[in-house]
Amino acid sequence: MNAIARLRAWLPTLTLGFVVLFTVAYFILSHEGLYALDDYFYSRYAHQLLHGRFQLGPDPQGLLHDPLHERWLIFGPVALCYALFGVNIWSTTLWPLLATLLCSVLIWARYRRLQPVVACGAMLLLGLHYFALNLSNYLYPDNINMLACFAAALALLVGRQRGQRAVRWGAGFALLNFAALLCKETIVYYAPFYLGLLGLDALRRQHGRFWLAAFATGAAVLVGYLAFYQLQTNDALYRVHLIENTNEFLKEGNYLLGNRAALWARLTLGPVQFLVGTGLGLAVLLAAGAAFRPAEAGPASAPDDRRFWLGLAFSTLAFYWFGSTSVTQYNPITLLPRMATPLLPPLCLAAGYGLADVLRTGRRTLLYAALLLACAAYDRGSAAILYAGWAVLMGALWLAPRLRRLKPNSPAYVALGLLGLALVLALRPAHFMRKPSVSGHFPQHRIIRQHLGGPQPGVVFVDDYLTGNYDFYYGYEVPAGLQFRRYWARDSVQLRPPQQAWLLLNRATLSNPELTRKLLRYSPDSVLSWYPHRQLVAQDGPVELYQIRQLR
Repeated sequence: MNAIARLRAWLPTLTLGFVVLFTVAYFILSHEGLYALDDYFYSRYAHQLLHGRFQLGPDPQGLLHDPLHERWLIFGPVALCYALFGVNIWSTTLWPLLATLLCSVLIWARYRRLQPVVACGAMLLLGLHYFALNLSNYLYPDNINMLACFAAALALLVGRQRGQRAVRWGAGFALLNFAALLCKETIVYYAPFYLGLLGLDALRRQHGRFWLAAFATGAAVLVGYLAFYQLQTNDALYRVHLIENTNEFLKEGNYLLGNRAALWARLTLGPVQFLVGTGLGLAVLLAAGAAFRPAEAGPASAPDDRRFWLGLAFSTLAFYWFGSTSVTQYNPITLLPRMATPLLPPLCLAAGYGLADVLRTGRRTLLYAALLLACAAYDRGSAAILYAGWAVLMGALWLAPRLRRLKPNSPAYVALGLLGLALVLALRPAHFMRKPSVSGHFPQHRIIRQHLGGPQPGVVFVDDYLTGNYDFYYGYEVPAGLQFRRYWARDSVQLRPPQQAWLLLNRATLSNPELTRKLLRYSPDSVLSWYPHRQLVAQDGPVELYQIRQLR
């Protein structure tokens, strides 16, 4: 086996190992605990499911009328994690971490032998993408949904190829799409591509067994799903109506009412700014380049799946660009990084083909460098550093053959391209791994468990953020007699012996700009001024616990 063959044989596995280790390191070093109401609700549903208190239908008082309640594949596995490891932040977010890692594992399993350089590039672009890493340590549905969507697309790809067990893959395709539906409704963004392939296969009279198996399995699952809702809610389309009611409730902030002035920008340059600002500009450029395979790359190796991933990537992107979150009103999806996770696997795989073309031929490097510098000038933010770094990498790939140092497609040339890509991608997550915590979750957890976990009755005054999720710190089993109240309630609380009062002050939370802009309208100093008769009991990093000697 020659050098290039040995490199291609081992490089995908080494790349996967690096992505796994880096992701786990990011998960541990940058974890911030619960992020907002969504992950708290999913966690609470998981605990209820584990202990048999989860309500299948809507609550009679209307307390459970939210779309999160119907996303079983988000909190169901978390309930299993709770059964195995107890209720804590690690078991709460283990499922999103595994889903994130499994996306790279699927790329490795499919392409490590068929297209090793494509596999390496795609794993790096997906596994080291900052926002995919960021979503790995929160109990949000997006990376879990990304896994289900990607697995369904792979089943479609493999099941339509000759020599495969079409019936099994067709059934798997339907079940994986149903799994994605149990995660989040954005699986519908793949629908235009699915329908396009179905129409093409119908015209060519191909893959009939695959599609028949998919339709039969999908119909059976869907009938059972609708029957379940009819039994539980007297409305077979309850989930659809729930989503529409949510859109109706939030319509004052959508693009057609409260934000109509921004609609034109949202449909024109908004997605461009979004893609560049999130650091996806390189993936888009490489994917676009993959559509024009250089003649110097030689005959396409078998199988070359670039057309499949290009079609899925850009049809999904078009849906994000112009599609609607509602069937009754036109309202494009908000351009937030976590909303775009289903786009990432096909886009990164298509970009992997574009990168493989560059490393095989050494062509287009100057063009990519110029376009990346344009992205850096356009962004002028933190992502500009990434684009400048990738432009330097492309310049080095152009210069190396001309200095007769490295030849395209040589082991050293391929290693230079992949290593440079990885180093630049790692800059942003490495920066956040070194930053101090903005939540103080772990010090706060230690103080609560050490000093506020006993049977002593009393009142704990906390900020408006913690008052909504303090029971998570007790595994949803708060000691009897212990109450948590907002800072503002100090004048309405009357203590009776033997009750005590404590003040829990988290300086990290009170200085978090994401919270102080809307929710927390006070500073640590102002809070302390409201409780002059206090005594410091414990301090752990930015978190302080005081005993209140007198409320008034």
